[in-house]
Amino acid sequence: LPGLQVVAIALALEVSVGKTNTVMALNTSNVLLPCTFTTCIGFLDLVFTWYFNSTELIYQGKIKSKASEPTVVTSNPRVEFVGSTTGKDNNISIVLTNVEFSDAGKYTCHVKNPKEKNAQHNATIFLTVVQKMVETDNTVTLIIVGVVGGLIGLLILFMLIKRVVLFIIKKTQDGKKECLVSSSGNDNTENGLAGSKAEQKAPPKA
Repeated sequence: LPGLQVVAIALALEVSVGKTNTVMALNTSNVLLPCTFTTCIGFLDLVFTWYFNSTELIYQGKIKSKASEPTVVTSNPRVEFVGSTTGKDNNISIVLTNVEFSDAGKYTCHVKNPKEKNAQHNATIFLTVVQKMVETDNTVTLIIVGVVGGLIGLLILFMLIKRVVLFIIKKTQDGKKECLVSSSGNDNTENGLAGSKAEQKAPPKA
């Protein structure tokens, strides 16, 4: 039984509107409402329907087989079919022309495949209509990037200064060592001379 369930799932009709189910459009512009379907056993006399807000039919098409393109059954003057079912993807997308604010709402792409015992499936996309597109404010992002860049710059500067200071200290210490060696040599010479002079003095009388 589990095996039969897996087969049933694999053969199921699937309908998709893409990665996101929300679309934004400018008032008076045209907007694409995407939809594709998949079926593992193919289709015959498949019917697809687009609904607005679940009840208003705005487009309906019928596809005889994979070798033929859809034929229009019912359509709205402002809806244009832009898909194709003879290619790789079974694309049944539409374009809504001259969008108005009243067009905002839920659009459902519904598919019925008689070859799969009249299996049905649908997917929904939400349309928002705006007067103008809002530009993304990147001020905060630019500030963050600037601060991070500044900190990195300061860190690099600090490391350079540290290396220079350490280099100067090392050179100074090397110079002191040379001086100490030279001074020690002088002291030894002077002590030696002093010792020689001391030896030249007559020993004290008993």
